[in-house]
Amino acid sequence: MRAFRIIACLVTIVACTGGTVAASHADISGSTMGTTYHVVLATLPSSIGEVRLHDEIDDILDGIDARMSTYRDDSEISRFNATSSTAWFPVSSDTRDVVAEARRVAVLSGGAFDATLLPLVELWGVGRRVAPVSLPSAGAIREASTSVGFSKVETRGGSPAIRKHRADVRIDLSAIAKGFAVDRVAAHLASRDIDDYLVEIGGEVRVGGTSPTGSAWRVAIEQPSGGPLAAQTVVALTSGAVATSGDYRHYFEHSGRRYSHVIDPRTGRPVAHQLVSVTVVDRSAMHADAYATALLVLGPRAGVELASEQGLAALFLSREEGGFAQVSTPQFKRYVIR
Repeated sequence: MRAFRIIACLVTIVACTGGTVAASHADISGSTMGTTYHVVLATLPSSIGEVRLHDEIDDILDGIDARMSTYRDDSEISRFNATSSTAWFPVSSDTRDVVAEARRVAVLSGGAFDATLLPLVELWGVGRRVAPVSLPSAGAIREASTSVGFSKVETRGGSPAIRKHRADVRIDLSAIAKGFAVDRVAAHLASRDIDDYLVEIGGEVRVGGTSPTGSAWRVAIEQPSGGPLAAQTVVALTSGAVATSGDYRHYFEHSGRRYSHVIDPRTGRPVAHQLVSVTVVDRSAMHADAYATALLVLGPRAGVELASEQGLAALFLSREEGGFAQVSTPQFKRYVIR
């Protein structure tokens, strides 16, 4: 469902921010959740070594992947998806919290964001390396859609659990779990008295404090041309998260027509409007992650309306002849430096 990349100023941090990088800064990277992660620290406290911190971050991310991945048969979400029972299914508080947040954004967006979308994602072959030989029939779309809808899922506090109202309901948290993981790593850094950091997982970014040059962190948002990487705009942050959702790198063509890999849960079909990417700045990477997807699905008119109603800092880029039309909320403009 996700098809985007935020160009974070990681390796070329001097060129991006100007100035000299502090000699004591640390740069930690690895693989997680089917993608990569990157953590940049302006300074590394003497109380903890870089190797030890790297191991702690890996442990956090491995735990989240073990709970929320749909690619692991033994994860909490995969086991929940596999059961036909409609009884309460015990899960970790992390999984319960992410499912509850996904449900909240689903309600807020009128179903434009929906983590029960997995049957439609599989029907359309989203994520396949080759285009499908044929498109799903209207009947197949209707059939798959019967098990889609976040009103079919509940969460429970206390002893954390989730349950489905239909045996065939299945959840995919890929449009929100990476943001949650970014927030969790950021929280761990704060617990280690690390205030100046950038955390990036699969394009989701959260920053705190200042960069190794002593200035605000600068994050470049990719121009959605699908060609060589180029910045559309650059935002500066000392606190907060940035997430982008788009359809310009992942799509397929069939009979001369282009189909987005972003599925609209309300229609059961790929989105078909001119909005190509949405970027959201928020205090939480999990919120920014989910909001960006919801606004992209809603499209250039309804998406802007919802962002305005909710006071979201959002940037909308739409295709137009000769380039891209750019619309942003007042809350987003305050972060823009280029």
